[in-house]
Amino acid sequence: MRFANKVESIKNNILGKKYSLSVAFVSEKKSREINKKYRKKDKATNVLSFSLRPNEGELVLCKAVIKKEAENFGKIFRQYLIFLVIHGMLHLKGMRHGSIMEEAENFYYQIYDQKYFNGNRHRVRNDQSRHGRILQGRKKS
Repeated sequence: MRFANKVESIKNNILGKKYSLSVAFVSEKKSREINKKYRKKDKATNVLSFSLRPNEGELVLCKAVIKKEAENFGKIFRQYLIFLVIHGMLHLKGMRHGSIMEEAENFYYQIYDQKYFNGNRHRVRNDQSRHGRILQGRKKS
């Protein structure tokens, strides 16, 4: 299944079929510019969520940052990307970082990890050093 189809499936589940979502991939430079302008943080970031209207929003993703983070965590890019898409959509739904959002991330990620990646590689855990969640490989028994 293509990335766009996966995103649409996730979007329909989290935000609803009537929600209009655009997804943009930007360079590190552009990610940094946008993050600085809207969040006052002078660094490139993995995903930014913008709610434009009640049923319309945008996700801005930076592949370079996502690839670096995935490598740093020893993760597979595609799975980490799907996790960040879910994360961004939950922000568009109005969620803020915290335990409720983490539960929702885990819930949706488990569904789509199983659906798209056979659920056999990673799960989500809280990483306090980054103030957010990351994917973690399952421990061997």
